[in-house]
Amino acid sequence: MELEVGDATVHWVEHGRGSPVLVLHGAGVDHREAEACFDPALAGGDVHRRIYPDLPGMGRSTAPPSLTSADDVLDILKGFVDEVVGTDDVLLVGHSAGAYYAQGYTARHPDRVAGLALICPLLAGTHDVPAHAPVTARDDLGDAGLRDYFVLQTPEMLARYEQYVSPAAELVDTAAMERIGQRWELTTPPGKPYAGPVLLIAGRRDSTVGWAATADLFLAALLGDWLRRAAAPGSNA
Repeated sequence: MELEVGDATVHWVEHGRGSPVLVLHGAGVDHREAEACFDPALAGGDVHRRIYPDLPGMGRSTAPPSLTSADDVLDILKGFVDEVVGTDDVLLVGHSAGAYYAQGYTARHPDRVAGLALICPLLAGTHDVPAHAPVTARDDLGDAGLRDYFVLQTPEMLARYEQYVSPAAELVDTAAMERIGQRWELTTPPGKPYAGPVLLIAGRRDSTVGWAATADLFLAALLGDWLRRAAAPGSNA
């Protein structure tokens, strides 16, 4: 399915019926990677409408010259949600760069987000990213893209890479990604912490975005919750 949002065309697939779940993939791929990873878990009970868009400049979604920043991408995402989801609150799942946009959307529109899941998120405060250190390495398996990215280099992982990652990488609008990447930091002003349910998952061996910034975010959330509980009336009772 495709939708015109502003100057861009957004392509997406969806499955099921029920409360909407919007899943945003990472950079350099398209909806197929996120769909293959998350849909087996999200499909249980078939009570959710699972929506997998291609982000602008990836897959079959376009990124016209008018898109020059991450803020512009977020505006396209808002228009997409407004048209495809309507007035329903949405459960928002983001992986890597998709998690960056998911967090930005939630900061701007917290009343539209029923819950937020950030999987190996790209965060503005990313630091201490570990070196690439495969758990299972195979020099004879796949290409450099597989060996330089995945820590589990097995025939099963190669099959998934060739089915979901490699074909999507060929569709990336490199010029658009470079243009948007020059202004990748969102300008969303800080507001109140999001009060809905949040899931954070990080990979200890993630050599792309690391895990330390996610741990910082988790610790800040825990301490913030503790401070609010401590300040509540009757907290010493």
